[in-house]
Amino acid sequence: MTKETPGGVITGVRRRSPAWDAGVEPGDMILKVNGHALRDVVDLQFHQAGEEIEVHFRKANGLDDLVLFEKEYDEDLGLEFERATWDEVTLCNNNCFFCFLKGLPKGMRKTLYTKDDDYRLSFLHGNFVTLTNLTDADWVRLEEQRLSPLNVSVHATRLELRRMMLSNQHAPDVIEQLKRLGELGLHAHTQIVLCPGVNDGLELDRSVTDLIALYPVVQTVSVVPVGASPKLEDWSMGHDGIELVRPTPEYAKAIVEQISALQRQARATHGATVVQCSDEYYVTAGVPVPSRATYDGFPQYENGIGMVRTMLDSWTRTRGQLRRRGVPEGTKGRRLVIACGQIAATVLAPVAREFAAVTGVQVEIVPVTNTVFGERVNVSGLLCGQDFIRTLRDHEADCYVLPRASLDYFGEKFLDSMTIAEVEAALGKPVAFATQWSEVLRIAATGTARPSRNRASNGAFWSEPRVADPAG
Repeated sequence: MTKETPGGVITGVRRRSPAWDAGVEPGDMILKVNGHALRDVVDLQFHQAGEEIEVHFRKANGLDDLVLFEKEYDEDLGLEFERATWDEVTLCNNNCFFCFLKGLPKGMRKTLYTKDDDYRLSFLHGNFVTLTNLTDADWVRLEEQRLSPLNVSVHATRLELRRMMLSNQHAPDVIEQLKRLGELGLHAHTQIVLCPGVNDGLELDRSVTDLIALYPVVQTVSVVPVGASPKLEDWSMGHDGIELVRPTPEYAKAIVEQISALQRQARATHGATVVQCSDEYYVTAGVPVPSRATYDGFPQYENGIGMVRTMLDSWTRTRGQLRRRGVPEGTKGRRLVIACGQIAATVLAPVAREFAAVTGVQVEIVPVTNTVFGERVNVSGLLCGQDFIRTLRDHEADCYVLPRASLDYFGEKFLDSMTIAEVEAALGKPVAFATQWSEVLRIAATGTARPSRNRASNGAFWSEPRVADPAG
């Protein structure tokens, strides 16, 4: 393996794919397609388009092999890789006082500690990047390979404020960068991590207004609360003198009202909502989440935007199914404990009572306090295996239902690297995973089911390396 052609080690080959038919095997390395050296999966996706391509492999025994593929133009070769990037990942050159990685405790999955800021991972896996480290060569590649949409962390559009928040006095003007993406025919989803007293109030109005003005280059703007562990709170206060406070109900309500006004402006101007408010603000404020139409197709679902609405709509569909088809046999009398973060428990509890009344299933919603990151980190996706064990030991159930978001991309490990089997052994009962009420109904009727990998690729980069399933 050379620096010029790093190549990618193949960990799996999908059955009946072109690579499978050609005898490509796990352990082989892919180096070039049509003479183009491959740096990552993006290069492979770009260069494998065509009805006839020549691929340079290096077999596991060290011998080189050239294979000519004849296939459908957009058909992929069917290869799986341990990592999507085969050269060095571009690391972050900022030092944000609210950076979540600064609050990570010890003992998490090793990949979580990588402070990446690589636009390729934004395109492939939905990572949010700041665009502060793009080179001229990166801009050329963005144009050539049409890498769109990208997820961009903006935080503030006023240059001086953004530089302060990133602790990077050389950060370029993000508005100019987004305009440049638009000139290349590319799009972006953006986010503002809201830090009370820093980028809220008039600064939030300015930032959101600036970004909405760039629609449709800027497809969406999400406004999400800063998530701070005690370790990060201490670091921020000690390093920058900035207190990372949890939104109060009054503050959350004010943010919802502020964003609602901006949404109305966007819909009047563009026919799209554009700016989206984190579920946490609605729940904390105690106000209903908007209708499905507000979320413009849920492009920022993985960022905590629209999860509550999706859950409520899932129950509406499931309830309708139960009315039409009846309750499945073997469901009544089953005891389920649904464990989740503190925020989710607030909105799950009333739906669970209705679910129990309709199905005859005994359902208990158990909020789990996050002892690993700190109790103010209250979302389900950041709960660890040890948190579930500590909380659920005192709750009897036929099955424990946990949030799928608490597992890695492959559906195998929690953030603290505990496996599903280890949690089951500690609890002494089966553990299942769900994101929708239809899945909860299926669990009640048929028992547990192991989760599959995420339908979205978000989180793949932070999962532990593994050998891909050749069966695909």
